Amino acid sequence: MQSFIYFSLALGLFTGLASINATAQETTPPAPVILILGDSLSAAHNISRQDSWPVLLQQQLQRQSDLRVVNASISGETSIGGRERLPDLLSKYQPQILILELGGNDGLRGYSFRQTRQNLADMIELALDRKIQVLLIGVRMPPNLGPVYNRRFQQIYQTLADRYAIIYLPRFLEGIAASDPKLMQSDGIHPTALAQPKLAERVMTSLQPMISPRAAR
Repeated sequence: MQSFIYFSLALGLFTGLASINATAQETTPPAPVILILGDSLSAAHNISRQDSWPVLLQQQLQRQSDLRVVNASISGETSIGGRERLPDLLSKYQPQILILELGGNDGLRGYSFRQTRQNLADMIELALDRKIQVLLIGVRMPPNLGPVYNRRFQQIYQTLADRYAIIYLPRFLEGIAASDPKLMQSDGIHPTALAQPKLAERVMTSLQPMISPRAAR
């Protein structure tokens, strides 16, 4: 009888601890998210996913923050596709930061500047309305489209960054194509795996004002 009592007490204690642990796991909030919405520049185009700048960014973040990177980028994505997908992505992941890297394919496909600007503005407003910080990444068009076109295209991003007072990384690929041919793929548009650490570092630097209060906790 005494052995049975000890067994019952032990079983009850074990069950109680298991219940406490299960409750703790259920109430532990998920890690806050940085959502990346981009095109092939962010979608590991023709390189290993593990070598891509979003994965390298996650590795850098782990050293100072609990933020988790979710990369929702798709090769060939336009600002129209991004605007259509963003509401569901925000509802699903509830990010604290949105990294927006879209528009390049709009330029290559001849979309109007007004259309691209409005789509990007809609996405920025959707995030800001939900108290989500936005990092806007500017992209450039290939030189063969001409300096005037490129200048007008880049002005889209600068205008939006000024209008909404958001963090802006103006020239994502600046110096990469010109500095070393090994940093660019043969198409002259997409960076190689060797360039990804540079891109991750640029994004990380731009993110610092947004994550430093969290890192200081």
